[in-house]
Order: sequence, then C-alpha cells, then structure tokens
Amino acid sequence: MNKANTLHTSTILKVTVFSEVSVGISANSILFLFHLCMLFGGHRPKPIDLSIDFLSLIQLTMLITMGLIAVDMFIPKQRWDSTTCQSLIYLHRFLRGLSLCATCLLNVLWAITLSPKSSCLGKFKHKSPYHVSCGLFLCILYMSLSCHFLVSITATLNLTSEHFMYVTQSCSLLPMSYSQQSTVSTVLALREAFLISLMSLSSGYMLTLLCRHKKLSQHLHSTSLSPKASPEIRASRTILLLMSFFVFFYILDIVIFHSRMKFKDGSIFYCIQILVSHSYATVSPFVLISTEKHIIKLLRSVCGRTINI
Repeated sequence: MNKANTLHTSTILKVTVFSEVSVGISANSILFLFHLCMLFGGHRPKPIDLSIDFLSLIQLTMLITMGLIAVDMFIPKQRWDSTTCQSLIYLHRFLRGLSLCATCLLNVLWAITLSPKSSCLGKFKHKSPYHVSCGLFLCILYMSLSCHFLVSITATLNLTSEHFMYVTQSCSLLPMSYSQQSTVSTVLALREAFLISLMSLSSGYMLTLLCRHKKLSQHLHSTSLSPKASPEIRASRTILLLMSFFVFFYILDIVIFHSRMKFKDGSIFYCIQILVSHSYATVSPFVLISTEKHIIKLLRSVCGRTINI
C-alpha cells in the first residue's frame, strides 16, 4: 500500500513539474518573441523593454534546462557522466541567480524611469550603454559565484554514501567541509540579501513617487478619484506585483529547502522545492503579457481564427 501511494505521489509530482515547465516555456517564448519582433520591426526599444527581454530569455533558458534535469529525475534513459552533470547543474544554478539579478535590474530601471530629471537617478536616464555594461558585469559576477558547482557535482555511478545529496538519478552533490559550506552559504546569502535590499529600496522609491504623483494629480484636477490610471502608474503596479511574487516564492523556497535539509528527504521535498523555485519564472511572463495590449490583441485574433476553423 505504501509503495502504491509513493508511486501515485511520484506520478502527480512528475506531471506537475513537467506541466509547470511547459507552461513557463510557452509564456516566456511568447513574451521574448514579441519583443524580438518589435525590435526587428523598427521599434526603438526602451531600457525597460531590454530588461524584460533579458528576464524572459533567462527564464526561458532556465526552464528548458530544468526540463532536461527533470527528464533525468523522472524518466532517465541513459546515465549522464560527470561533465554533463556539472555543465547542466552549473548552467541551471547560474541562470537561477541571474533571474534574481534581472528582476532587480527591472525594478531599478523602472525606478530610474519614474524619477524626475532633477533627482540623483535622473542622470541615468537614456544611458543604454551603461545598462548593458551593468548587465554584462552582473553576468560575469554570477558565473564566478556559481563556480563551486563545477567541482561539487558528480555522477552517481557507484556512490552509496548517505552524505551525498540527491540531485537527479545521474547526479549527486558532493559533501563539503563545514568551512567550505559556511563560505559558500555566506557569499550566496550576502549576494541575495544585497539584490533583494536593492529591489526593496527601488520599490519603496517608486511607491513614494507614485504617492506624490497622485497627490499632485488630485490637486491639479480638483478631484479625489481618477477615472483611469496613467500608463506609468499601471506599469509601476505591475513591477511591484512582480516583486511581491518574487519575494513570496523566494521565502517559500528557503523554508522548503531547510525542511528538506532537516528531514533528509531526497524526493518529495526536492520536487516541491523545484515547483516553488520555478513558480516565479512561470507566473511573471503572464503578468508582463497582461500589460502588453499588442500581445493580447494578437492572442485574441489567433484564438478567434482557431475557433472559426
């Protein structure tokens, strides 16, 4: 009976993981291809558009990599060697960290867009080379901070020690000494704390600007209610909603990770952690698509033609 329940739970988790990955890949592909078509169609992109492209491309690549890893978890056909394990796990962890960076960059860029020209952030407006160089610097930084996965991941050919942590059917995480583990954890914690603090500051700054804008609008129009929110306000609400989703899933991911470490569970908690850690990459493109009127019109026309056929 217990074996049947375990098999049933494993099947549900497998279907859920592949469904989440498939939906996320589809949504990020639509968002990325739309902005790519706009770019080649002669539309001059804004820095905020480039950051959305950057985020969607990262999340698309991350979910494709996760799909490959999930195949080895649930339906392995051939054992991977250590090089394949190290390459895929490193790429996945690098892209996960980079998605945090891209989300932070999106927040900061929108705070710069909203800021008045006379403010300290106003001088960074319309400086695309600066934004691109900042993105490249963060890419190089994340590549260096994720290098420990190149030496801590190995193929699980003849490893039976309980100290090895399960990653996939072919790959395991090698045990690290207390000093190594403490160093890596401290560096990662400082990195993520810095970026989340930066997101929080930029979000707080946006809220302050929006409150000032609302008070000014009410004063100028002598009304307490605005019939329609401005594009800047709607976009700011979208960015703040994205940050709320990110922080929620990030905290939930930490809780599940520590639960996994405490109970030493190699399957159930790990699958739940995978679902939670990729929820933002699946949800965020839908939030961004909902603000793109051109994408919504295109999808409606495509759906209308499909129904007519």
